[in-house]
Amino acid sequence: MKKFFLGLSLVAVLGATPMSIAFADEHENPAIDFRESLMTIFKWHLKPMAGMIKGKIPFNEAAFRKNANGLAAATSLDLLSGFPRGSIEDSEAKPEIWRHWPDFKDKFRTLQRESAKLKQAAASGDRAAMKAQFIRTAKVCKGCHKKFREK
Repeated sequence: MKKFFLGLSLVAVLGATPMSIAFADEHENPAIDFRESLMTIFKWHLKPMAGMIKGKIPFNEAAFRKNANGLAAATSLDLLSGFPRGSIEDSEAKPEIWRHWPDFKDKFRTLQRESAKLKQAAASGDRAAMKAQFIRTAKVCKGCHKKFREK
């Protein structure tokens, strides 16, 4: 009976090891994982809309609307909480974020507003309005990256 429980314990420990490795943080600071994951979600929604606006992929109004809605939802999350002071190690964040925090915060709030406007434009079905608002929203993203992100 002891051998059975010893074997069972060994299986449980060995079986859990890959799981714990799989869930190990990429960074020591989970805030970095949070913000990078959220930025990946932004990119997930922006990229197909950019392809449609640039004519690289066929324009699909339903897909555009879905991505605009997704971007608005993602930007409603508190990205700023993913930037605690000093969380710069192993990330693309520039120290300027914390030196110019009010500007960084304002740029994110602008992205939230522009994303909400993009959602409204997409709901209207007016392609010209969708394109114009997408360009404004993308410029906000790009402006923040230029000032606050390492390449």
